[in-house]
Amino acid sequence: MKEFKGQAISWQVVNGAIELALHREPCNEIGSGTLEELETFAAALPELARDAYALIVHSTIKAGFSAGADLRELYEGSRGMDKGEAVRGVRQFLRRIHGVMNTLDAAPLTTIAAVHGVTFGGGFELALVCDIIIADRMARFCFPELRLGLIPGFGGIPRLKRDLGNEMVRDLLLTGRSVNAMKAQQIGLVSQVVSEGAVLRAARATAAQLGKFDRRTAIAAKQFIKPIPYEELQQEIDIFCELFTQPAVEAGLRKFVESTDAQPYLP
Repeated sequence: MKEFKGQAISWQVVNGAIELALHREPCNEIGSGTLEELETFAAALPELARDAYALIVHSTIKAGFSAGADLRELYEGSRGMDKGEAVRGVRQFLRRIHGVMNTLDAAPLTTIAAVHGVTFGGGFELALVCDIIIADRMARFCFPELRLGLIPGFGGIPRLKRDLGNEMVRDLLLTGRSVNAMKAQQIGLVSQVVSEGAVLRAARATAAQLGKFDRRTAIAAKQFIKPIPYEELQQEIDIFCELFTQPAVEAGLRKFVESTDAQPYLP
């Protein structure tokens, strides 16, 4: 499937690079519909990768890259269920999203996240599976899950530990505050910061540079420097599901859903 246009994502191959666009209003929340389309992409990736050397993940939504998990769907989907049934549903969803994330993490090409604006929670985690993150100067990164009584559940903790020093990992996870693009570059999270509105152009220029080199060498280098922490990823799912049964989570999700703020995901 060389091209696809769904309700939440689209993709096409442009000049040897796969461009995966996120376009679900209001800010690319990742729920069951988006997950199904991401699974379709993951299944198509081996074929797509035969004709490409890079993957660019970006957003066409003005508000940002992604606000993360669809918390309204999470809250409404678990209402009326007993705790055991709710946790089984959450665990199944997490296993599926981890399957997609692990496929992208191990993709046999170089992957680039071109981010702007809100890059929070699950959206931050999606960016972290990519080999390179390029951000426009208005990008903000945050793990706000602590406000809900949860930890990141899409693989964020092990991948952040893989990429950053423990001091910054603890700061992001335990305070829930956001960092801007310049700070993200200073700590080694972002490789390049560009002017507002220029991030996709910069990602395309980087992808063109990648096309000059032997692909097999790039794949070998990626496998060497970017191990996937499968055991810790499974532990993250277990901890998330354990926390999900706590009263603080239901209260936090209810507060989010009932918020009248235009952008309730902002810290």
